[in-house]
Amino acid sequence: MDPAIEIRGLSKQFGRKKALAGLDLDIPKGSIFALLGDNGAGKTTTIRMLTGLLQPDKGYAAILGRDSWQQANQLRHHVGYVPEKPRFYDWMTVAEIGWFTAGFHWPRFLPRYRELTAQFQLDPKAKLHSLSKGQYAKVALALALAPDPEVLILDEPTSGLDLLTRRQFLSSMVDLASDGRTILISSHQIAEVERIASHVAFLTRGRMLLEAPMDDLRQRIIRLRLRYAGLPPDASSLGTVLQRNGSGKCWQVVLKDPDPDAVAALRTAEGIHDFEEAPLGLEEVYCALLAGEEET
Repeated sequence: MDPAIEIRGLSKQFGRKKALAGLDLDIPKGSIFALLGDNGAGKTTTIRMLTGLLQPDKGYAAILGRDSWQQANQLRHHVGYVPEKPRFYDWMTVAEIGWFTAGFHWPRFLPRYRELTAQFQLDPKAKLHSLSKGQYAKVALALALAPDPEVLILDEPTSGLDLLTRRQFLSSMVDLASDGRTILISSHQIAEVERIASHVAFLTRGRMLLEAPMDDLRQRIIRLRLRYAGLPPDASSLGTVLQRNGSGKCWQVVLKDPDPDAVAALRTAEGIHDFEEAPLGLEEVYCALLAGEEET
């Protein structure tokens, strides 16, 4: 199956700062794909090039088989986008901003926008400047969903929202994906998207650290804990070591792409006790990947 989003060798530099350095990425259709990393990792730059707001220096990005820069006008009817800090004409009402935006879209946009704002319990007569952050975010989402897009791109969508609103917002993404949409979520709130993401990619300083489906990730990054008698185990024979620590006869290591046979042999080796193997949460995975980068 062709990916919904395809990125090859995508690069962007601002002055001396390299924001993105040859990024490659495939995002499957129907997935909830989390693009994760700290501020400055390259997430927003990637999204701005995907949405046709920024021209790549090198490489290309395509959505639904269309070039994101060359065919940005065509993609407007197939892609919904919510920026990190949406800004509208705040003197307009909820209804008026929908009417204004409908002028750039197909006729079905406005009735669908009205349905969505009613679903989100937004007062159509309310001025945008009078809305709470949560309500304002719902207006942005309604505008993004009104064209009935096949792909929805969200850049830090929960930034500035309270905990309950963030959880409601992210839970609604599962319903949208179940309708067949592809959703790309950029966030530095790593723990929050763990509940909903089907795929994940970690960025740092414009480079890809790791990309994987969530189910594969739980097998590709693991933590081993044990107690040993005699000499400590050789971690390098088990896989790529991202982190290691422990004290006394307690030993712990985080591995990337562990060797199943080597791990199984360690489990039953003489002098090994209280052996534990477990997957990591997304925050722990990201920290371990960064630690592995520092060691190399």
